[in-house]
Amino acid sequence: MTKLSRRAFTASALGGLAAASVPGRLFAQDLTTLTLQAIWINDPEFNGYYIAMEEGYYADEGLKIDYIPGGPDVIPQASLLTGKADIALVSPMETAEAIFEKGADFKVIGAQFQKSPDSVIFLKDSGIETMKDLEGRTVACPPLNVGPFKVVLGLAGVDGEKVNFVPYTFDPTPLVAGQVDAVVDFMTSMPYVISQAAGKESDFILFSDVGMVMGQDLVCANVETIETRREDLVGFLRASRRGWEKEFEAPGKAALEWEDSWFKGNGYTPDMTQFHSNIQVDLIQHPDGIFAMDDEWIAATIESMHKVGIEADESMFDTSLLKEI
Repeated sequence: MTKLSRRAFTASALGGLAAASVPGRLFAQDLTTLTLQAIWINDPEFNGYYIAMEEGYYADEGLKIDYIPGGPDVIPQASLLTGKADIALVSPMETAEAIFEKGADFKVIGAQFQKSPDSVIFLKDSGIETMKDLEGRTVACPPLNVGPFKVVLGLAGVDGEKVNFVPYTFDPTPLVAGQVDAVVDFMTSMPYVISQAAGKESDFILFSDVGMVMGQDLVCANVETIETRREDLVGFLRASRRGWEKEFEAPGKAALEWEDSWFKGNGYTPDMTQFHSNIQVDLIQHPDGIFAMDDEWIAATIESMHKVGIEADESMFDTSLLKEI
């Protein structure tokens, strides 16, 4: 089954993977540990959780978070299955496959990103303004993503057979050198990397904006955990929401102080941190609060997964914990 895979950054953008250790609060021995598996390495994508840890929001809920960074070789769902993590940030399609094809007893209890950062990225002077402008162009796309991306193109009225695809290894050099016209990647940092390397402005089109509506970094837990640790999970959602609300008061401000802690070794410059922190705000916020999953969003997410041949239905979502925040 092909799917939209997790994005990676260029070697020049990310100098290495490093998990930061943040000192615990006083009386940590009185707190209940909840282990969180992230989906990617430490970067601004998780600012709200770092703030919640540093500001003591989890401690206010009686929780101590054992935070495990993700990475290109980390499968968050596996951490849930093995008991390594109590809760994980996951991608929708891989999670649906785990539930409906492999029998995993998972439930999605919240959605950090209302819109996935999946996008097609290009230089502004390329003449590309809509998906239709990709016809007759060369697009660098990870091989496993070509099929799903053709579905996205079809939603935008584009004939995928008129687009020339070449493999993409998350290196923007071919785009900067003019060897390709666009790349398929997350738009949270890659546009910044491309603009810096090319000395030109870049732009992007979100898949969500042409009908492929899916979130990202979905909050997921085993049914057993929901049944036995419901109060802890509600506390996690409440404290994390507080962290994100604090983050959105001044996006990226706290993160600029983490170069030698949370972000140590991740290759981000202060400007890149600020870019990422700012650009993701509109993808995460929801009128009903961070992590909200309304009926319309759930229906659109299920429909989008069906479009790329992945089984899914309402049973994979549990919105009841959000009502208790």
